[in-house]
Amino acid sequence: MKQGKKYISPGAWFSMVYPADWNEFEDGEGSFLFYNPNEWTGNFRISAYKGDTAYGRESVKQELKENTSATLVKIGRLDCAYSKEMFEEEGTYYTSHLWIAGIDDVAFECSFTVRKGEPVAEAESIIASLEVRRAGQKYPAEIIPVRLSEIYRINEAYEWVCTTVKEQLKKDFQGQEEDIANMQQVIDSGSIGAKKKEVWLSLGITLCVILANEVDGLEWRTLIDGNREAPVLTSVAGNTVIDPMKLVWSKVKAGEPCNLAEVYRNLLS
Repeated sequence: MKQGKKYISPGAWFSMVYPADWNEFEDGEGSFLFYNPNEWTGNFRISAYKGDTAYGRESVKQELKENTSATLVKIGRLDCAYSKEMFEEEGTYYTSHLWIAGIDDVAFECSFTVRKGEPVAEAESIIASLEVRRAGQKYPAEIIPVRLSEIYRINEAYEWVCTTVKEQLKKDFQGQEEDIANMQQVIDSGSIGAKKKEVWLSLGITLCVILANEVDGLEWRTLIDGNREAPVLTSVAGNTVIDPMKLVWSKVKAGEPCNLAEVYRNLLS
């Protein structure tokens, strides 16, 4: 794959590389869905399951035993049980390709649904890139394209601030620079306990939302650092990283006063 985006799963079980022009989309619980939203070439879904030390290899064997249409194929370094099935939807015929693969204690179920006769090379490239991240092993911090789980966190934070300002101050919240004074008023009211980390983090995230609305060239990404998986704001060039946790919560935790207007001015500079 010439160009790609790295994906590290929630909980940092595994990583993979998917095409640069694909995005992650909402799917069923425990399943992750990716495709190209501009030129659809197929839906790629992946689920991962943990077991004992040989669980990955045994899952491939079990699939070959129980699914009479499955055959053993090699993709990259991985042995996979491969099968496919056809179906028709609204007059169009599709093929759903299925691979069961395993690495150590993790089994992967990967599917790629395409129009009948279309290639599966994109899916095979993703499967070949699969890596298991071992529990207890220290990995360097990484910043990857923003995942759905962090988009949900950003939206939840913004909605909490928006609702709180409306309820406490009876004022609208537009996600603009002038709203920072209202956020400060909520802080100054003393209604937020000093130990409520998630609430303070919501204020930091919302401050970043306002910054992204006001300043061009910023985008959300996901930080993976040990057990921490969090949204961060970066410049498109990647040479600036703004961590919402450090904007507000770090100050509160250290017992320092939090002046949002001052924090925002520092971000602008």
